Amino acid sequence: MKKGILFFISLLIVWIFLAGTSQQEIIIGIIVSLLLTIIFFSKGTIFSEFNLNPKAIFYFIIYIFVFLWELVKSSFDVASRVVQPTIPINPGIVKVKTKLKSKLGRTILANSITLTPGTLTVETNGEDYYIHWINITSDDIKGATKQIVSKFEKYLEVIFG
Repeated sequence: MKKGILFFISLLIVWIFLAGTSQQEIIIGIIVSLLLTIIFFSKGTIFSEFNLNPKAIFYFIIYIFVFLWELVKSSFDVASRVVQPTIPINPGIVKVKTKLKSKLGRTILANSITLTPGTLTVETNGEDYYIHWINITSDDIKGATKQIVSKFEKYLEVIFG
């Protein structure tokens, strides 16, 4: 309950800072903040899996930058393979594993892998993910997991527990 109140107040302060202090804006901010607080703190919703503590929020911010960096790196890698056909490719599907227990955390991991050029999450089955990889550099599960999953997973573990 205490976390929910702090979350509501924090959202409302950010809303007022961004939208202004007119009466209409404050009323809309209260409604939006209240709805988001109910969604995030209601038991049984997928959003209740978020850890809303300072460490998790800090890791979420870092995760965004890590994801963007991986996105840029892999975009250049795929673009260079397109522009220079002499660069070899070794496409295929690899099996990787995740340690994440949260459904939302696993979904975000799968989407992060898919959004990164050169990799595509083909199927998920519990802790097993099947990834289409444009250039397989490791056939074994541990090696592929380290190269594809671990860069995202260490942050998502803290965010989703």
